[in-house]
Amino acid sequence: MLDEISRNRLLRRGVDEIIVEAEFVKLLEEGKSLRLKMGFDPSAPDLHLGHAVGLRKLRQLQDMGHKVVVIVGDWTAQIGDPSGQSITRPMLTAEQVHINAETYLNQLYKVVDRDMTETRMQSEWFSPFSLTDVIRLTSRFTVAQLLARDDFSRRYKSNQPIAITELMYPLLQAYDSVAVEADVEFGGTDQRFNLLLGRELQAMIGQRPQHCFIMPLLVGTDGVQKMSKSLGNYIGFEESPNDMYGKTMSLQDLQIIPYLEYLTDVPIDELNDIRVALAAETVNPMEIKKRLARELVSQFHDAEASRSAEAYFEATVQRGQLPKGIPIFVRPMPGQERLSNIMVEAKLVDGSTQAKRLIDQGAVSLNGETIRINIAATSIDSGSLLQVGPRRLMVVEYSDS
Repeated sequence: MLDEISRNRLLRRGVDEIIVEAEFVKLLEEGKSLRLKMGFDPSAPDLHLGHAVGLRKLRQLQDMGHKVVVIVGDWTAQIGDPSGQSITRPMLTAEQVHINAETYLNQLYKVVDRDMTETRMQSEWFSPFSLTDVIRLTSRFTVAQLLARDDFSRRYKSNQPIAITELMYPLLQAYDSVAVEADVEFGGTDQRFNLLLGRELQAMIGQRPQHCFIMPLLVGTDGVQKMSKSLGNYIGFEESPNDMYGKTMSLQDLQIIPYLEYLTDVPIDELNDIRVALAAETVNPMEIKKRLARELVSQFHDAEASRSAEAYFEATVQRGQLPKGIPIFVRPMPGQERLSNIMVEAKLVDGSTQAKRLIDQGAVSLNGETIRINIAATSIDSGSLLQVGPRRLMVVEYSDS
């Protein structure tokens, strides 16, 4: 039996909804080892704190003796989105999938217990699939059922195209649950429809329907959209301690409590005290953010790295000291390029879209002055200090050759 504190920590903290909660609790109390399914799309190799919300819950259950079943979506990743509508679902080669999956799994074990994790490749059951199998799977659901999913419904009503391939993806994810005989599936609130579809398909086939553990979506560093690598608003597992600490300090004050609740083990009573103090403005939000940043860096690095990152932040951001050893980026004399191109070339950002967005947001400075226009490279003198956010600095110099 779960004590009250453990029960609330498991069922309430960092959880949006459990379907069906009473039945799930009964399974736990029966003492059976449950199979906890979590799938991932290996279209990108890196994990970020948005993933950690669900992974931390999986680790809690592993510590209670349950097994995590990680499904690598290698088969669907090689199909991608042939319609070209989804930038987050590119078509990958088998080699790309393998590389991404290996990187992903290495990062996964920063949170979950490797010894209590079973890894399954989706191609195990879909590679032998015949057209007969596909027809049998699709015959179990209607178009009306699939159009009930929010994003499909919106696009259908606004006469936007929906590829048949897209309609298939929820069915394939549902079949994954059948293939691994999942007892519980984990996913964000945006996956609710797909998780319920898996539950329904299992019942049709004669398996015990899985329970659905639905997790809240973590808002990214932009304070608006869910954390996503493609949107550039993420804090990655593999970030350096300085970057992880600094990005955390850039969060909006409204994000402090959700991050503390979903991503740390700060006791619930203390969390409630912090919530009250922030609302009453009796505590400086920066001090609480420092606490959050220390917690996160310690989790993914160690306590010494956390202390060092805090000292770096206080020196460079709060006291305005420039760190030693700022890298120098040497490039040819400027032509028609813009500032965003230099930021990409210097690897200060992941791409031109992110560069332009950061410029618009006032997160880029040149020699200490904020730049809000994507200026021409000819306006940047050799020896200029280019800074992106509080941590990424680069001296730009030009070569004569």
